[in-house]
Amino acid sequence: MPVPVPRQRAIPAVESGQAQAAPTVGGPLKEEAKRTESAAAGSTAAGTTLTLLLIEDDPAGWPIVPELLDSAGKPIRVRTARNLTEAGRLLTDDVHCILLDLALPAPGRAGDDELAVLKHVLELAPRHAVLALTASGDAERGAEAVRVGAQDYLFRDELDGRLLSRAIRYAVERKRSDSAERRLAEGRVRAQENRRLERGLLPTPLLEGSSLRFAARYRPGRSRALLGGDFYDTVRTPDGTVHAMIGDVCGHGPDEAALGVELRIAWRALTLAGLCGDALLSTLQEVLEHERSDEEIFATLCTVDISPDGRSAGLCLAGHPSPLIARPGRPAQLLPYDNNGPALGLLRGARWPRMQVELGAEWSLMLYTDGLIEGRVGTGGERLGQEGMVRMVRRQLAAGLRGEDLLRSAVHEVRELNGGELTDDVAVVLLDRVP
Repeated sequence: MPVPVPRQRAIPAVESGQAQAAPTVGGPLKEEAKRTESAAAGSTAAGTTLTLLLIEDDPAGWPIVPELLDSAGKPIRVRTARNLTEAGRLLTDDVHCILLDLALPAPGRAGDDELAVLKHVLELAPRHAVLALTASGDAERGAEAVRVGAQDYLFRDELDGRLLSRAIRYAVERKRSDSAERRLAEGRVRAQENRRLERGLLPTPLLEGSSLRFAARYRPGRSRALLGGDFYDTVRTPDGTVHAMIGDVCGHGPDEAALGVELRIAWRALTLAGLCGDALLSTLQEVLEHERSDEEIFATLCTVDISPDGRSAGLCLAGHPSPLIARPGRPAQLLPYDNNGPALGLLRGARWPRMQVELGAEWSLMLYTDGLIEGRVGTGGERLGQEGMVRMVRRQLAAGLRGEDLLRSAVHEVRELNGGELTDDVAVVLLDRVP
């Protein structure tokens, strides 16, 4: 029985019942040797009828066309076009495959380009499978057609209905496979770019010259994301004061993540410019109001400015949970939060009082977002809460955990208590002063 060229290709092994040779240029992809006839049949088994668009200047001279059948034995619908202009009108979404005669002229193309008509069709129908027809013995031109973008090539005078039917089904499945692989590759590239972007947007603490130790832990709520609506930063100003902040934009999607980055960068710039306390938070609220996509979006924030000697700090809370402080010989506890101001973006003209707190000679200060305390405890509806978090941290400190180990253990235990992954973003910052 006549077969398509190159002859070593023949029909996929699963269709011909024979082992397939190694793929060559213009032949099938290596994965297609493993493809089964049932995979090709799947496109029609669910009730979809294959449709072929034949582009040939003498379609009446094709006696095999009425004999085309899909794998279920149903006739393959055939539309015929004598030229590319007619093909453009007949090429609708229900067409699955194009059978193209490479000898047709391509309008507006250079005469010395043997594949001009194919390139024109590929531009016209980028989502459709294409079979190229070429003269008998012109395997080189057929292989070049596959390299350019056709799914396969066939010799015009070596076809019968059964062979062409299989070639059509095969080309449709190969096109679908190629499209799926391309979308997967594009998705991977976008994911890699997003990860690089998000990783680059995470802050690098500016603590040169400070004796304080810094640690942070970040876990976004979005699946496979690196950055959520939580944000944090730490900088040391020329006078020796260490400024730290942590915040949370309501929601945890990409828009909230972008707004969190804007607020963090604005906070750093304003802090390095000398603003602090109420003046800084008032300006940040203006930034939020100008940058948010919806008037209902708000952000909570906690800022601390630690004196150059490290023994005291100023604390401002904008609707945010109060930090936890741990000191030798004393149980870990929350800093005062009586003067907690409103979240940014809720009230125009709001004020955020700055509270002075004594830290002592040796301490650990933990700033966190509500994702750490709002996870559930067990199978009920009870949440961990601040009191539960304090008890947990006390227990971990008593076990000797410090720095990165303490934060890692805290986030891990919160996830375990929740019975699985947390839905909200989690950010935790730890500053330690050890004389």
